[in-house]
Amino acid sequence: MTASIADAALASPTLEPASAVAAPAALERARWYVVVVCGLVYALNIADRYVVSTVLEPIRIEFHLSDTGVGWLTGVSLALFYITVGIPISRLADRSNRRNIVAAAMVMWSAMTALLGLTQNFWQFLVARIGVGVGEAGGTPPSTSIIADYFPRERRAFALTIYALGLPLGAWLGSTVAGQIVDHYHSWRAAFIALGIPGVIFGVLIFLTVREPQRGRFESVEPSSEPQAPLRDTLLFMWRSRAVWHINAAGTIICLWGWGLMYWTQTFLQRAYGLSTADAGARLGMIYLWAGVGATLGTCAVLALPAMRPPRRIAYFLGGIVLASTVPSFVIYWTHSLTVATAMLWLVVPAIYLYVGPQMALLLNFLPPKMRAQGMAISLLCANVANLIVAPLAVGMISDGLAVRLGSNAESLRYALLALSLTGFWAAYHYWTSVRTFERDDARMLAAAVATA
Repeated sequence: MTASIADAALASPTLEPASAVAAPAALERARWYVVVVCGLVYALNIADRYVVSTVLEPIRIEFHLSDTGVGWLTGVSLALFYITVGIPISRLADRSNRRNIVAAAMVMWSAMTALLGLTQNFWQFLVARIGVGVGEAGGTPPSTSIIADYFPRERRAFALTIYALGLPLGAWLGSTVAGQIVDHYHSWRAAFIALGIPGVIFGVLIFLTVREPQRGRFESVEPSSEPQAPLRDTLLFMWRSRAVWHINAAGTIICLWGWGLMYWTQTFLQRAYGLSTADAGARLGMIYLWAGVGATLGTCAVLALPAMRPPRRIAYFLGGIVLASTVPSFVIYWTHSLTVATAMLWLVVPAIYLYVGPQMALLLNFLPPKMRAQGMAISLLCANVANLIVAPLAVGMISDGLAVRLGSNAESLRYALLALSLTGFWAAYHYWTSVRTFERDDARMLAAAVATA
């Protein structure tokens, strides 16, 4: 009986908030179960990415690659197909069952991650890495769209920040756990197999236990015969909405800055300080886990305050955090002390993780319901071009270019990362600029939601 009431509440927008009175416990359990499950999907997604950074140096050495070459193999190969299929998958998610897409995507990318552990040469690794990118494209856009339809607007930032706990958890799995696996089995391939197989099982669990909510139920939009906005309309809306444009730009540059730095930091620590794969992975993994989780939970507490409900407060908060973290991000690579670099990482890593949930909530709140999966996919496209194409290639090319002059690939990588660290100031600018049109663009979103209903 309780389950049927909860199902009815999820299916009909008219039962909210009445459903919260009829079966508050059942509805809340359904909501938070979905957040936890989607968060675990996100964690395994991130783990599969971070494990590549953990074993970047062993792969480079075994396949006899330059820094540019390893950037192409591990970053660009995933990103090109991630962004190529991401938009079509998001269009499918905006008109069909998102739960099924997430489950199928997870099975695919997990299986391809395990397959990476069986590869024996550059080309085999490249093909499997492409498969991971195709699968991962179906993870975040439909997951965040599902969560947006489980929570009203004023609770989305909090829910998506809980979801974002998957980011530090996944980073810890892909760094510390993967590093220990590599150290134990004396093979980088073992880490891919160990992280890939459980994801296949988890994908089946998602299909069996997660329910699909009604789209746009908290925006008072009635279902229509046209279940999805055309891609052209979504792109035009995101371009014309200055709030969406600047929020997306800020998130893209944070990925270039923060995740771009972290992509190479494991390799930098190994080269500059002579750490092993396991030692560097353990050092970074603990920071990812504790600083990432602590910052994310602290952000949850901040977002729970009534004063933080206005979107402009969230934008100011994120801009201030990124600005304050840019200076220590420079010091990480400027210093020649491992102790100082580690201390600075404890200050910078929280900023890289705490922005994710609020960033997604800001973006989703300014997008009409029928554009959300597509809008999130477009945002992720921009972020992944910055994180997986621009950062690996730019840093790799600068490092290779300087290595000849400096006679050291550790020092050349240091200077490349110093240049990248300064881009954090740019992200803060976009957050603070976005608030200028919040009221106007919020009204535009509501008008577009009604017009497309």
